[in-house]
Amino acid sequence: MNLMCSRTYGVTAMVLLALALQGCRKDRPEAPADEPNAPVERGVYVINEGNFQWGNASVGHYDATTGEVIEDLYAPANGEALGDVLQSMTLHEGSAYLVVNNSGKVEVVDPATFVSTATITGLASPRYLLPVGGAKAYVSDLQSGAIAVVDLQANVITGSIACAGWTEMMVLVGSEVFVTNQSRRYVYVIDTATDAIVDSIAVSRGGNSAVVDADGAVWVACSGGGGTAPALYRIDPVTHTVDASFPMPNSTDSPWRLTINGEGTVLYFLNTDVFRMAITDDALPTVPFVAGGERNFYGLGVDPSSGEVFAADALDFTQRGIVHRYGADGTSRGTFYAGRIPSGFIFH
Repeated sequence: MNLMCSRTYGVTAMVLLALALQGCRKDRPEAPADEPNAPVERGVYVINEGNFQWGNASVGHYDATTGEVIEDLYAPANGEALGDVLQSMTLHEGSAYLVVNNSGKVEVVDPATFVSTATITGLASPRYLLPVGGAKAYVSDLQSGAIAVVDLQANVITGSIACAGWTEMMVLVGSEVFVTNQSRRYVYVIDTATDAIVDSIAVSRGGNSAVVDADGAVWVACSGGGGTAPALYRIDPVTHTVDASFPMPNSTDSPWRLTINGEGTVLYFLNTDVFRMAITDDALPTVPFVAGGERNFYGLGVDPSSGEVFAADALDFTQRGIVHRYGADGTSRGTFYAGRIPSGFIFH
Protein backbone atom coordinates (compact mmCIF):
# COMPACT_ATOMS: atom_id res chain seq x y z
CA MET A 1 0.00 0.00 0.00
CA ASN A 2 0.32 1.33 -1.45
CA LEU A 3 0.27 4.41 0.55
CA MET A 4 -1.69 3.25 3.53
CA CYS A 5 1.01 2.04 5.85
CA SER A 6 3.69 3.78 7.83
CA ARG A 7 5.26 0.60 9.16
CA THR A 8 4.93 -3.08 8.22
CA TYR A 9 5.06 -6.16 10.35
CA GLY A 10 5.86 -9.79 9.70
CA VAL A 11 3.60 -12.62 10.74
CA THR A 12 5.76 -15.30 12.29
CA ALA A 13 5.55 -18.93 11.27
CA MET A 14 4.66 -19.94 14.84
CA VAL A 15 1.69 -17.58 14.98
CA LEU A 16 0.41 -18.71 11.61
CA LEU A 17 0.70 -22.35 12.63
CA ALA A 18 -1.13 -21.70 15.89
CA LEU A 19 -3.96 -19.94 14.08
CA ALA A 20 -4.19 -22.76 11.57
CA LEU A 21 -4.49 -25.36 14.34
CA GLN A 22 -7.39 -23.41 15.82
CA GLY A 23 -9.46 -24.16 12.77
CA CYS A 24 -8.36 -22.01 9.85
CA ARG A 25 -8.65 -23.66 6.49
CA LYS A 26 -5.25 -23.95 4.83
CA ASP A 27 -4.66 -24.46 1.15
CA ARG A 28 -1.59 -25.47 -0.74
CA PRO A 29 -1.51 -23.40 -3.93
CA GLU A 30 0.06 -24.35 -7.18
CA ALA A 31 3.77 -24.73 -6.56
CA PRO A 32 5.21 -21.20 -6.50
CA ALA A 33 8.10 -20.35 -8.75
CA ASP A 34 11.51 -20.61 -7.12
CA GLU A 35 12.39 -17.52 -5.14
CA PRO A 36 16.00 -17.91 -4.00
CA ASN A 37 17.13 -15.90 -1.00
CA ALA A 38 13.58 -14.71 -0.27
CA PRO A 39 13.19 -13.06 3.15
CA VAL A 40 12.03 -15.44 5.88
CA GLU A 41 9.03 -13.33 6.81
CA ARG A 42 7.64 -11.84 3.62
CA GLY A 43 4.04 -12.21 2.67
CA VAL A 44 0.75 -10.55 1.97
CA TYR A 45 -2.51 -10.09 3.83
CA VAL A 46 -5.52 -10.73 1.61
CA ILE A 47 -8.59 -8.57 2.19
CA ASN A 48 -11.72 -10.67 1.65
CA GLU A 49 -14.86 -8.52 1.57
CA GLY A 50 -17.27 -11.35 2.17
CA ASN A 51 -20.87 -11.29 1.00
CA PHE A 52 -23.06 -8.31 1.78
CA GLN A 53 -25.14 -9.03 4.92
CA TRP A 54 -23.62 -12.49 5.33
CA GLY A 55 -21.10 -11.43 7.99
CA ASN A 56 -18.33 -13.56 6.47
CA ALA A 57 -15.58 -11.00 5.87
CA SER A 58 -12.05 -12.21 6.60
CA VAL A 59 -8.35 -11.45 6.36
CA GLY A 60 -6.20 -14.19 4.85
CA HIS A 61 -2.44 -14.53 4.55
CA TYR A 62 -0.09 -15.82 1.86
CA ASP A 63 3.48 -16.70 2.86
CA ALA A 64 5.75 -15.71 -0.01
CA THR A 65 8.53 -17.97 1.23
CA THR A 66 6.64 -21.25 1.69
CA GLY A 67 3.54 -20.67 -0.44
CA GLU A 68 1.35 -21.51 2.56
CA VAL A 69 -2.11 -19.92 2.69
CA ILE A 70 -4.27 -19.28 5.74
CA GLU A 71 -7.72 -18.14 4.76
CA ASP A 72 -8.93 -16.47 7.96
CA LEU A 73 -6.71 -14.96 10.66
CA TYR A 74 -9.36 -13.09 12.65
CA ALA A 75 -12.05 -15.62 13.56
CA PRO A 76 -9.74 -18.28 15.10
CA ALA A 77 -7.90 -15.61 17.12
CA ASN A 78 -11.07 -14.01 18.49
CA GLY A 79 -13.70 -16.75 18.56
CA GLU A 80 -16.07 -14.79 16.34
CA ALA A 81 -16.41 -13.61 12.77
CA LEU A 82 -14.94 -10.25 11.72
CA GLY A 83 -18.19 -8.77 10.39
CA ASP A 84 -20.02 -7.65 7.30
CA VAL A 85 -17.94 -6.48 4.30
CA LEU A 86 -14.27 -5.78 4.95
CA GLN A 87 -13.54 -2.72 2.82
CA SER A 88 -9.88 -2.04 3.62
CA MET A 89 -6.98 -2.60 5.99
CA THR A 90 -4.25 -0.27 7.21
CA LEU A 91 -1.06 -1.11 9.11
CA HIS A 92 0.20 1.65 11.39
CA GLU A 93 2.40 1.92 14.49
CA GLY A 94 2.02 -1.66 15.67
CA SER A 95 -1.68 -2.11 14.90
CA ALA A 96 -3.79 -3.29 12.00
CA TYR A 97 -7.00 -1.36 11.34
CA LEU A 98 -9.73 -3.40 9.65
CA VAL A 99 -12.42 -1.16 8.17
CA VAL A 100 -15.65 -3.17 8.14
CA ASN A 101 -18.04 -1.23 5.96
CA ASN A 102 -21.52 -2.64 6.56
CA SER A 103 -20.80 -3.30 10.24
CA GLY A 104 -20.01 0.40 10.68
CA LYS A 105 -16.79 -0.17 12.60
CA VAL A 106 -13.01 -0.30 12.51
CA GLU A 107 -11.60 -3.34 14.27
CA VAL A 108 -8.13 -2.79 15.72
CA VAL A 109 -5.97 -5.91 15.97
CA ASP A 110 -2.44 -6.89 16.89
CA PRO A 111 -0.90 -7.86 13.52
CA ALA A 112 1.30 -10.51 15.16
CA THR A 113 -1.64 -12.42 16.69
CA PHE A 114 -4.73 -10.87 15.07
CA VAL A 115 -6.35 -10.62 18.49
CA SER A 116 -8.66 -7.59 18.67
CA THR A 117 -7.44 -4.83 20.98
CA ALA A 118 -10.18 -2.21 20.35
CA THR A 119 -13.18 -1.36 18.20
CA ILE A 120 -13.85 2.09 16.76
CA THR A 121 -17.62 2.55 16.50
CA GLY A 122 -20.05 5.32 15.59
CA LEU A 123 -19.29 5.18 11.86
CA ALA A 124 -22.06 5.08 9.26
CA SER A 125 -20.44 3.20 6.38
CA PRO A 126 -16.63 3.49 6.64
CA ARG A 127 -14.39 2.89 3.63
CA TYR A 128 -10.70 3.74 4.24
CA LEU A 129 -8.60 4.80 7.24
CA LEU A 130 -5.59 7.06 6.70
CA PRO A 131 -3.17 8.06 9.49
CA VAL A 132 -2.38 11.76 9.04
CA GLY A 133 0.20 12.45 11.76
CA GLY A 134 0.58 11.89 15.47
CA ALA A 135 -2.28 9.78 16.76
CA LYS A 136 -4.82 11.20 14.30
CA ALA A 137 -6.47 9.47 11.35
CA TYR A 138 -9.23 10.19 8.86
CA VAL A 139 -11.92 7.68 7.87
CA SER A 140 -13.83 8.15 4.61
CA ASP A 141 -17.48 7.15 4.41
CA LEU A 142 -20.10 6.14 1.85
CA GLN A 143 -23.19 7.52 3.57
CA SER A 144 -22.38 10.10 6.22
CA GLY A 145 -21.44 13.07 4.04
CA ALA A 146 -18.40 13.57 6.24
CA ILE A 147 -14.93 12.28 6.98
CA ALA A 148 -14.47 11.13 10.57
CA VAL A 149 -11.50 12.34 12.61
CA VAL A 150 -10.23 9.55 14.85
CA ASP A 151 -7.89 9.46 17.84
CA LEU A 152 -5.80 6.30 17.36
CA GLN A 153 -4.66 6.23 20.99
CA ALA A 154 -8.15 6.32 22.50
CA ASN A 155 -9.70 4.66 19.41
CA VAL A 156 -12.63 7.08 19.37
CA ILE A 157 -14.09 9.59 16.93
CA THR A 158 -13.15 13.12 17.95
CA GLY A 159 -14.65 15.14 15.12
CA SER A 160 -15.79 15.22 11.51
CA ILE A 161 -15.10 17.12 8.30
CA ALA A 162 -18.18 17.81 6.19
CA CYS A 163 -17.63 16.46 2.69
CA ALA A 164 -20.62 15.87 0.44
CA GLY A 165 -21.04 12.56 -1.31
CA TRP A 166 -19.34 9.21 -1.11
CA THR A 167 -15.75 9.76 -0.02
CA GLU A 168 -13.34 6.97 -0.88
CA MET A 169 -9.56 6.47 -0.93
CA MET A 170 -7.28 9.18 0.47
CA VAL A 171 -3.54 9.93 0.22
CA LEU A 172 -1.33 12.14 2.37
CA VAL A 173 1.19 14.52 0.80
CA GLY A 174 3.01 16.69 3.31
CA SER A 175 0.34 18.17 5.59
CA GLU A 176 -2.52 17.79 3.10
CA VAL A 177 -4.86 14.91 2.34
CA PHE A 178 -6.28 14.38 -1.15
CA VAL A 179 -9.71 12.71 -1.02
CA THR A 180 -11.34 10.88 -3.91
CA ASN A 181 -15.12 11.00 -4.24
CA GLN A 182 -17.30 8.45 -5.99
CA SER A 183 -20.38 10.65 -6.35
CA ARG A 184 -18.82 14.08 -6.99
CA ARG A 185 -16.50 15.27 -9.77
CA TYR A 186 -13.83 16.61 -7.44
CA VAL A 187 -10.78 15.59 -5.47
CA TYR A 188 -11.01 17.43 -2.16
CA VAL A 189 -7.95 18.75 -0.31
CA ILE A 190 -7.89 18.79 3.50
CA ASP A 191 -5.43 20.69 5.68
CA THR A 192 -4.56 18.26 8.47
CA ALA A 193 -3.59 21.11 10.81
CA THR A 194 -7.10 22.58 10.75
CA ASP A 195 -9.16 19.52 9.68
CA ALA A 196 -10.80 21.69 7.03
CA ILE A 197 -11.27 21.39 3.27
CA VAL A 198 -9.10 24.03 1.62
CA ASP A 199 -9.58 23.24 -2.07
CA SER A 200 -11.42 21.11 -4.62
CA ILE A 201 -9.83 19.91 -7.85
CA ALA A 202 -12.10 19.22 -10.83
CA VAL A 203 -11.81 15.71 -12.26
CA SER A 204 -14.36 13.16 -13.49
CA ARG A 205 -16.98 11.59 -11.27
CA GLY A 206 -16.33 8.18 -9.80
CA GLY A 207 -13.01 8.92 -8.10
CA ASN A 208 -12.19 5.58 -6.54
CA SER A 209 -8.45 5.17 -5.90
CA ALA A 210 -5.29 7.24 -5.64
CA VAL A 211 -1.53 6.81 -5.30
CA VAL A 212 1.50 9.06 -4.90
CA ASP A 213 4.34 8.52 -7.37
CA ALA A 214 8.11 8.85 -7.03
CA ASP A 215 7.95 12.53 -8.00
CA GLY A 216 5.31 13.29 -5.36
CA ALA A 217 2.46 13.66 -7.87
CA VAL A 218 -1.00 12.36 -6.98
CA TRP A 219 -2.65 9.99 -9.46
CA VAL A 220 -6.40 9.40 -9.35
CA ALA A 221 -8.58 6.85 -11.17
CA CYS A 222 -12.13 7.92 -12.02
CA SER A 223 -14.81 5.67 -13.47
CA GLY A 224 -16.76 8.60 -14.93
CA GLY A 225 -20.48 9.18 -15.12
CA GLY A 226 -22.83 12.16 -15.09
CA GLY A 227 -21.43 13.42 -18.38
CA THR A 228 -17.80 12.97 -17.34
CA ALA A 229 -15.41 10.53 -18.96
CA PRO A 230 -13.61 7.64 -17.24
CA ALA A 231 -10.00 8.73 -16.90
CA LEU A 232 -6.73 8.80 -15.02
CA TYR A 233 -5.54 12.15 -13.68
CA ARG A 234 -2.17 13.39 -12.47
CA ILE A 235 -2.40 16.19 -9.90
CA ASP A 236 0.32 18.59 -8.82
CA PRO A 237 -0.02 18.58 -5.00
CA VAL A 238 1.63 21.99 -4.66
CA THR A 239 -0.58 23.95 -7.08
CA HIS A 240 -3.67 21.74 -6.64
CA THR A 241 -4.08 21.52 -10.40
CA VAL A 242 -4.41 18.67 -12.90
CA ASP A 243 -1.23 18.64 -14.95
CA ALA A 244 -2.10 15.59 -17.07
CA SER A 245 -5.29 13.72 -17.90
CA PHE A 246 -5.75 10.41 -19.68
CA PRO A 247 -9.38 9.85 -20.79
CA MET A 248 -10.32 6.26 -21.51
CA PRO A 249 -11.17 5.47 -25.13
CA ASN A 250 -14.68 4.19 -24.36
CA SER A 251 -17.40 5.55 -22.11
CA THR A 252 -17.97 2.00 -20.85
CA ASP A 253 -14.43 1.76 -19.49
CA SER A 254 -14.04 1.88 -15.74
CA PRO A 255 -10.49 2.21 -14.39
CA TRP A 256 -10.15 1.35 -10.70
CA ARG A 257 -7.96 -0.34 -8.05
CA LEU A 258 -5.14 2.01 -9.05
CA THR A 259 -1.86 0.97 -7.41
CA ILE A 260 1.85 1.54 -7.94
CA ASN A 261 5.09 -0.41 -7.71
CA GLY A 262 7.53 -0.09 -4.83
CA GLU A 263 9.71 2.43 -6.64
CA GLY A 264 6.72 4.64 -7.41
CA THR A 265 7.44 4.58 -11.13
CA VAL A 266 4.87 2.20 -12.65
CA LEU A 267 1.08 2.37 -12.29
CA TYR A 268 -1.24 -0.62 -12.41
CA PHE A 269 -5.03 -0.57 -12.62
CA LEU A 270 -8.02 -2.73 -13.47
CA ASN A 271 -10.32 -2.15 -16.42
CA THR A 272 -11.64 -5.68 -16.97
CA ASP A 273 -8.00 -6.57 -17.73
CA VAL A 274 -4.89 -5.57 -15.76
CA PHE A 275 -3.10 -2.58 -17.29
CA ARG A 276 0.35 -1.19 -16.60
CA MET A 277 1.62 2.32 -17.32
CA ALA A 278 4.86 4.14 -16.49
CA ILE A 279 4.41 7.50 -14.79
CA THR A 280 6.42 9.06 -17.63
CA ASP A 281 4.15 7.71 -20.39
CA ASP A 282 2.23 10.30 -22.37
CA ALA A 283 -0.59 7.97 -23.40
CA LEU A 284 -2.66 5.17 -21.93
CA PRO A 285 -1.57 1.59 -22.59
CA THR A 286 -3.41 -0.07 -25.44
CA VAL A 287 -2.45 -3.68 -24.66
CA PRO A 288 -3.26 -5.31 -21.30
CA PHE A 289 -0.46 -6.37 -19.00
CA VAL A 290 -2.66 -9.38 -18.15
CA ALA A 291 -5.85 -10.12 -20.09
CA GLY A 292 -8.85 -10.86 -17.90
CA GLY A 293 -10.38 -13.42 -20.24
CA GLU A 294 -12.98 -15.44 -18.35
CA ARG A 295 -11.71 -14.20 -15.00
CA ASN A 296 -13.52 -11.61 -12.92
CA PHE A 297 -10.63 -9.46 -11.71
CA TYR A 298 -11.77 -7.58 -8.59
CA GLY A 299 -8.63 -6.90 -6.55
CA LEU A 300 -5.11 -5.78 -7.45
CA GLY A 301 -1.80 -5.30 -5.66
CA VAL A 302 1.92 -5.08 -6.41
CA ASP A 303 4.52 -6.47 -4.03
CA PRO A 304 6.87 -3.52 -3.39
CA SER A 305 9.82 -5.86 -2.80
CA SER A 306 9.54 -8.39 -5.61
CA GLY A 307 7.43 -6.51 -8.14
CA GLU A 308 5.03 -9.45 -8.34
CA VAL A 309 1.49 -8.53 -9.33
CA PHE A 310 -1.42 -10.08 -7.43
CA ALA A 311 -4.81 -10.07 -9.20
CA ALA A 312 -7.87 -11.43 -7.37
CA ASP A 313 -10.62 -13.24 -9.26
CA ALA A 314 -13.92 -12.94 -7.36
CA LEU A 315 -15.49 -15.61 -9.61
CA ASP A 316 -19.26 -15.46 -9.00
CA PHE A 317 -19.05 -13.37 -5.78
CA THR A 318 -20.35 -16.34 -3.79
CA GLN A 319 -17.68 -19.01 -3.68
CA ARG A 320 -14.10 -18.59 -2.52
CA GLY A 321 -12.00 -16.43 -4.82
CA ILE A 322 -8.70 -17.19 -6.53
CA VAL A 323 -5.59 -15.01 -6.44
CA HIS A 324 -3.33 -15.05 -9.52
CA ARG A 325 0.34 -14.11 -9.17
CA TYR A 326 2.34 -12.67 -12.06
CA GLY A 327 5.99 -11.81 -12.46
CA ALA A 328 7.04 -8.32 -13.47
CA ASP A 329 7.11 -9.60 -17.08
CA GLY A 330 3.50 -10.78 -16.90
CA THR A 331 4.23 -14.51 -16.71
CA SER A 332 2.13 -16.60 -14.33
CA ARG A 333 3.74 -17.44 -10.99
CA GLY A 334 0.90 -19.58 -9.65
CA THR A 335 -2.46 -19.23 -7.92
CA PHE A 336 -3.98 -19.75 -4.49
CA TYR A 337 -7.46 -19.76 -3.00
CA ALA A 338 -8.67 -16.80 -0.93
CA GLY A 339 -11.85 -16.11 1.01
CA ARG A 340 -15.04 -14.81 -0.50
CA ILE A 341 -14.67 -11.74 -2.74
CA PRO A 342 -10.95 -10.99 -2.38
CA SER A 343 -10.52 -7.28 -3.09
CA GLY A 344 -7.12 -6.07 -1.92
CA PHE A 345 -3.64 -6.84 -0.62
CA ILE A 346 -1.39 -5.50 2.14
CA PHE A 347 2.26 -6.50 1.74
CA HIS A 348 4.72 -6.92 4.59
